Amino acid sequence: MLSTPSMNHKEFAPELIDRMISRVSTVMVGKESEIRLVLMSMLSGGHVLLEDVPGVGKTMLVRTIAACMGGSFGRIQFTYDLMPSDITGISVYLPHTGQFEFRPGPILSNVVLADEINRASPRTQSALLEAMEEKKVTIDGTTYQLPRPFLLLATQNPLQFEGTYRLPEAQLDRFLIRLSLGYPSPEQEIDLLSRMQSNHPLDRVKPVIMAGEMEAMQRDVKNVFVDDSIKHLMVSVADESRRHPRIKLGISPRGTLSWMVASQAVAYMNGRMYVTPDDIKETAVAVLSHRVVIDARSLLEGVSGEELVVELMSRISVPPYRSRRGSRS
Repeated sequence: MLSTPSMNHKEFAPELIDRMISRVSTVMVGKESEIRLVLMSMLSGGHVLLEDVPGVGKTMLVRTIAACMGGSFGRIQFTYDLMPSDITGISVYLPHTGQFEFRPGPILSNVVLADEINRASPRTQSALLEAMEEKKVTIDGTTYQLPRPFLLLATQNPLQFEGTYRLPEAQLDRFLIRLSLGYPSPEQEIDLLSRMQSNHPLDRVKPVIMAGEMEAMQRDVKNVFVDDSIKHLMVSVADESRRHPRIKLGISPRGTLSWMVASQAVAYMNGRMYVTPDDIKETAVAVLSHRVVIDARSLLEGVSGEELVVELMSRISVPPYRSRRGSRS
């Protein structure tokens, strides 16, 4: 068992991240950067949307991450006929007692896999909004707090696939990051076949960190120092997005806040208790690209959110930065 994270931020966080990446990489081949971003989201207390074609390992990545963190795990397979109560839970009447008993749904878990999230109807999608934003669910007038930490990792197929619904902007904005895994290289795919030939490596994955330790690190991340100059840089990018001619809906204040928290988590992972411009650059595309709504003409021209975020970042002058707090943790 690892020591309490608050004892030494500089040494503990990099060691933990290396161990987590190493453990997850025994299952996921060649996805170190994506694994690092998912771990950053976990430390931020945010949610992850994995969007890609079927069969590239989206669900496997989530299952492996969950196996590396001790705590409860819930899986929801989204289909067109899934009901909100299938997610949140339901009160069942017990004739022998004459009372109702609450049966919790899979959302009441530390780590939740929402598999193929865009196959469910908008009504079912709405059941997730309260849980993702406020970490609670309300059922039959009773509010239930979700366990801490609470992490939702969702997968979705591209919209042109049959039987999918577009996620509303309000729900997309609640995901801290959106990732795409992509196909492995031929060498990586051969390595994957060799690992899967006799038995599944996921069966050998053991927890690296317990739920209570993750919650403690999430509290530490909130204490990572963010200088006013860094905040001005982030707000400048958000303000530019709201006036960009190709963007119909720019980055919201919630998006800017999510960007700051993600940058705090990256600094923490690197053993620092202060944010630098390099931290906000590292997180910009993953955090912001799905929060900009592109106008119809630009969509037809094939412009992506990632390209626009890179353009916005290039417009901002980033001076050399020296923390007012030095390198103290």
